[in-house]
Formats: sequence, C-alpha cells, structure tokens
Amino acid sequence: MTKTALITGITGQDGSYLAEFLIEKGYKVYGIVRRSSVLNRQRIEDLYYKKYNYNMDNIEIFYGDLGDSSSLNRILKKTEPNEVYNLAAQSHVGISFMIPEYTCDVTGLGVVRMLDGLKDLGFITRFYQASSSEMFGNALVEKQNEQTPFLPSSPYACAKVFAYHITRIYREAYNMFASNGILFNHESPRRGENFVTRKITFSLSRIKVGLQEKLYLGNLDSKRDWGYAKDFVKAMWLILQHDKPDDFVIATGETHTVREFVEKSAKLLDFDIEWQGEGLNEKGTDLNTGKTIIEINPRFYRPLDVEFLLGDSSKARKLLKWKPEVNFEKLIEIMVNADMKLAKLLKD
Repeated sequence: MTKTALITGITGQDGSYLAEFLIEKGYKVYGIVRRSSVLNRQRIEDLYYKKYNYNMDNIEIFYGDLGDSSSLNRILKKTEPNEVYNLAAQSHVGISFMIPEYTCDVTGLGVVRMLDGLKDLGFITRFYQASSSEMFGNALVEKQNEQTPFLPSSPYACAKVFAYHITRIYREAYNMFASNGILFNHESPRRGENFVTRKITFSLSRIKVGLQEKLYLGNLDSKRDWGYAKDFVKAMWLILQHDKPDDFVIATGETHTVREFVEKSAKLLDFDIEWQGEGLNEKGTDLNTGKTIIEINPRFYRPLDVEFLLGDSSKARKLLKWKPEVNFEKLIEIMVNADMKLAKLLKD
C-alpha cells in the first residue's frame, strides 16, 4: 500500500522540499495550509499545479491551522496518515519578540493540538516535531548535542522548547512514535526574504542589477551552523524511519559569521567589499565602484541575541547514516545563482 504523510507548513521552505522528497519516495502527500487573502503557494506551485496538474493521487491540500483543533482533527480523520511532519510555526526569531503570544500559541500549543488529536484517534502514526537549534540559546558549551541544556533567548525558542518537551512527554506517557529533529540553521533559494541569509543573496543580487541601492543588516558577527535545506529534509524522513522514536541534532558541524556569508555572496557577484567603521557605524563599500552598499541598522538587532551556535550531529551520523552533502560555499553559490536569475527577470 502507498504510504501517506501529512505535512503542516507545506508551503514553507522545508515543507515544499519535504513534499518533493516524499513524492519521489512513492508517498501520497497531504498538506495543511492557512487561509489567506493572498495565495502564497509559490514554493509548491510547480509541484502541485504544474508537475502533477492537480492530480490528487500524489498531493492533496487542506485548509487548517495549528491554532484550530477542530480543523486538525478533521484533517487527521480524513487522511489517516502513516507519518506526520509538523513543520508549521511562526518561525522568525526577530518577529517572535513582536508577536510573542501568537508565536507561543502556534509554535508551542499547536503541537499539543496535533499530538492530542493523534492520541485520541488512536492512529498508528509516526510524528516528527521540527525542533530548533535556537532552543540552546547562548549555550555554555562549544558544540551542542542532544544532551546540551536548553537556554532559550526568544519567545520563538521558548515555544520550541515547550514543543520539544511535550513531544517527549506524549512519547513516554502514551507510547507514541514521536520524535524531535533539532535542526540547526538550514537555508536555500526558498528561504523567506526576511531571513538573513536569503536577505543577503536576494539584496546583493538586486544591487548588482540596479534594482536596489543598499543592504541593511544587524549583527554581522553572529555565528551560525548553516546547512542546505534539501539535506535536512532527508534527515527528517530518516528520523521517522528509525526503529524507535528518538531525538536527533541535525547540523553540519561548522560555524560561520553573518559577515562571512556576506563576503562570500558578494565575491560571487564580483563585488569587492571593504569594511569601514565599527559597530552601528560599520559600512561595506564596493571598491570597484566606490559605493557603500552595506550598512548597519539597529532595528535589525534583537532584544536578546544568540551569538554562537554549532551543532554536533554525531548521533544522527551514526544511527541514521545521515550527513550533509552541500557545504557552506556551495550553499551560498546555489542561493546567489538562484537570486541573480530572479533579479535579472525582475530587471527585464
């Protein structure tokens, strides 16, 4: 029989890549989307509308919301999925400080609604919870693994810590196959344009073709463990294929600064960046033109920032046989090439 999977957040970066991956594996994929006055399905448009031409043998979309238990229960009853991937969330760390209540409701309590629905329906379903490296905050150890204590530094991270533990509690209390994937930062051309990596490649490409004058950033010296989203969705699937439910850190094991991401992106676009000034007065000038194309804006600093994240995914590499295939340099190249192509289309 065809295996079925339900993906919340299917229109997001991870959801769209995961849907493609699962369909290639022979799954029937169900997705949950929120109703909006703007139809925001660009990431799955080719997959759903063009490639399969509304063929619901491969993929089917339902309206629902993690804030609405009744919609989730109806969808679960109708689909009876073999696997559930809970990827939906208010996932922007900076914005979580602006809408903390909503973030905690959807990102945290939404997981309870999904787990409790599965428990009450009694389905034999494997559940994946998208946990986040942000839960570690400014950790006191150099590399973070499954044993590292959480020290959340944002409403988003707090909500994810709650979601992590409630997943573990349902696993232990009700003998459910419920696993956490603690994913470190993972990027792609499908990343939202208000996330710093995509903002960098998108803005620099627009500057290159004359559609934008400057790129405004916050803390250039924050360090993150950045991987490729396509590699990471494979890890999600592997976590649910494991012989028992468990929690896994998924990371590249390398850390880089925002500044490095900017410099490598700029170099691929033939910018020659020279940094001048310090702190809020620091600027990046293109030596080829003499123009300042990068400036610091204090509005992009978070009230409480995480300075350093570096993941230890040795458990996943050993038990799941997972490892990243795309390195930091190749990731940036993929993103720059995609955004430069987009910028040229916008220019024309």
